[in-house]
Amino acid sequence: MSAVTPSAFLAAARGSTPHHTPVWFMRQAGRSLPEYKAIRGEGSILDAIKRPDLATEITLQPVRRYGVDAAVLYSDIVVPPHAVGYGIDVAPGTGPVAERAFRSAADLERLRPLEPETDVAYVIETVRNLVRELPASVPLLAFAGAPFTVASYLVEGRPSRTYQNTKRLISSEPTLWHELMERLTQHAIAFIDAQLTAGARAFQLFDSWAGSLSRRDYDAYVLPHSRRVFSALAEKHPDVPGIHFGIGCDHLLESMLSAGPRVLGLDWRTSISDARARMGSDLIVQGNLDPALVLAGRDPALRGAARVLADNDGHDGHIFNLGHGVDPSTDPTILEEVVAHVHESTRR
Repeated sequence: MSAVTPSAFLAAARGSTPHHTPVWFMRQAGRSLPEYKAIRGEGSILDAIKRPDLATEITLQPVRRYGVDAAVLYSDIVVPPHAVGYGIDVAPGTGPVAERAFRSAADLERLRPLEPETDVAYVIETVRNLVRELPASVPLLAFAGAPFTVASYLVEGRPSRTYQNTKRLISSEPTLWHELMERLTQHAIAFIDAQLTAGARAFQLFDSWAGSLSRRDYDAYVLPHSRRVFSALAEKHPDVPGIHFGIGCDHLLESMLSAGPRVLGLDWRTSISDARARMGSDLIVQGNLDPALVLAGRDPALRGAARVLADNDGHDGHIFNLGHGVDPSTDPTILEEVVAHVHESTRR
């Protein structure tokens, strides 16, 4: 009977020595793969997610194509509010769009608690499918949107560059803001818990737009809720590593780490060495190749990957990733070469 290959991803996430630096890519499920485009179909991503067989296949495609060390569930951060009937969808080419933006306490009625077994049974089925299909060495990553980032879509009504309505609600109605965040905290906990209970072995909390806030506002209006997500999941799943990630969050990294993740995701703006100088040499990090270098071509991508590995300096606690998600126009063959380069140059 052959031995099961251990998971490089889980080893690195727990701070032990992996047999090579593990790699996965945010937004790897779908986006740029021609095989994804061939089966995706028309309409909202939320409709595709509701088809477990399709969502299972889309999740598996990058594992087969790239040889990555983790699969990330094909899903979306607005699945929970959509599932409870808030009235939000993902418009192709735009992103999450709400029928009616969150403006008053009356809108809380559209955000009842998430009941995963009934509201997102299709997600649970997809996870169970994937647990059966994936090799033991390739864990499935659960994920959810962090309360702030999901709140920003509900309050703005669509993607925003200024987050003016979100900041107005925080400053003018802080009690209502915290009530909204508490609802979304319950959603994040229940959604990730359901995925982990069904067999996912790690998770990432995406706070993509937290970088729009000052550290003072983040600490007062966001951190308590993100901390609750990580603490609740640690109580239920104490051995499961969690990752915390945001874009443009260099000024928030210490606060984001204090929320309780085991792994801190870095975008391309913060070097790994600087993060460890600030937060300790034992810091476990994920990142952080600039996605633009992948778009620039094979040689820039491989040089950039080599710089990221040199910046990590052989530290066991490193999960290689892009510093943001895969762009839809990415050439998949370049990501294949990046994975091969990382694996070959770090094999122990």
